Amino acid sequence: MEFHSGRQNETSLSSGNINPPVHHILQPLSLFIGLRYTRAKRQNHYISFISLASMLGIALGIAALITVMSVMNGFQKEVRARILGVSAHVQIMGFENGLDQWQTVREVAMKNPEVVATAPFVNGQGLLAYTSNVRGAMVRGIIPSDENAVADLGRDMKVGQITSLQPGEYNIILGSELARALGVSVGTKLQLITPQGSVTPAGMVPRIRSFTVSGIFSSGHYEYDSTLALMHMKDAQVLFRLGENVSGVRVKLKDTDRARSVSRELGNTLRIDGYVTDWTKQNETYFRAVEIEKRMMFVILALIIAVAAFNLVSTLVMVVTDKHPDIAILRTLGASPGMIMKIFVVQGAIIGVIGTLIGVVAGILLALNIDVVVPFIESMAGFKVLSPEVYFLSELPSDLKWNDVWTTAVIALLLALAATLYPSWRASKVNPAEALRYE
Repeated sequence: MEFHSGRQNETSLSSGNINPPVHHILQPLSLFIGLRYTRAKRQNHYISFISLASMLGIALGIAALITVMSVMNGFQKEVRARILGVSAHVQIMGFENGLDQWQTVREVAMKNPEVVATAPFVNGQGLLAYTSNVRGAMVRGIIPSDENAVADLGRDMKVGQITSLQPGEYNIILGSELARALGVSVGTKLQLITPQGSVTPAGMVPRIRSFTVSGIFSSGHYEYDSTLALMHMKDAQVLFRLGENVSGVRVKLKDTDRARSVSRELGNTLRIDGYVTDWTKQNETYFRAVEIEKRMMFVILALIIAVAAFNLVSTLVMVVTDKHPDIAILRTLGASPGMIMKIFVVQGAIIGVIGTLIGVVAGILLALNIDVVVPFIESMAGFKVLSPEVYFLSELPSDLKWNDVWTTAVIALLLALAATLYPSWRASKVNPAEALRYE
């Protein structure tokens, strides 16, 4: 509200009762004047443009931060789910000769209240060869019925069934990328070459065994799809000369977040020639890198909000300069420096609040519809955002967490309020006599 000298002021002065009306006007109108300054049409359109730019900058920064954090949460959740769909929550591993009393190990592990299921397995490495194509493979011997209880490989089968793995039939199931690289399909016979060979006068001769491809799976995790080959555990025991021993026992838990504590409990309970590990240790470097990247991305994108918020400083400084005569008149009417300061704090806070609300709504909508937005951008730009060979995923996931939304909104509001303090303080220090000298 702009005050001008006139009959109303002369009436107030002549009545000799200045303080009551001034106190009555200024206290409730500090908020009202700030709101009016925000809505008022200015002759100086540059100030209006800077105010709009500050508001949109805050909104854009918040929307970007919420969206990126949601995508990183989704990426972490999706990769974790796919890793645990093939890997184990906890693994009880033997040393070079494997576990000999693995049935007892399973019984002891099942007594733990956190354990849902267990499955023995045999691990080994070899070369798969078909015609001129040769690929290294991580071979896992399993019992299909037990494996379905601890992993999702049965659900991930693209062609064939995991139950096609029967002892003595020497069938093999390959990851989709491994099958594609070898150029094989269901029914194809290929050779598996293992380093556990025989000593002959000519030297060490590797063992070669023919297998029939009985299925192809796709876990959605490129590392496993391109290297993992499954066979029946009995066939793997023969192939890798383990006798009745197994490489270890895989354990599935009720709560994957308790894997570390359960592995410690099992390590203290079991008396084996081996060790106990869990998925957090097996993938510790990867998930730690993702967590650090997530935190750094939060800091970097929060700086975008900070830049937009501090752009508010220049906006309010120009507004204060533009409103020097109004400030001077309010001061002559008895407004305290604190009242003047509140007016411009209100104006800056409104810009921050509106920008925050727009950014939060836009960020939530974008995070919830990222599966629609990204394919549209890919179709328009003609390129793939995520290469599965690099990121293990072919689609951009999103997992919106409300804690991230509230944290982002609070940070934005605090930065916007902090940006109003200096211009508001400058406004409270305006000298009425100097401001009105040339008016």
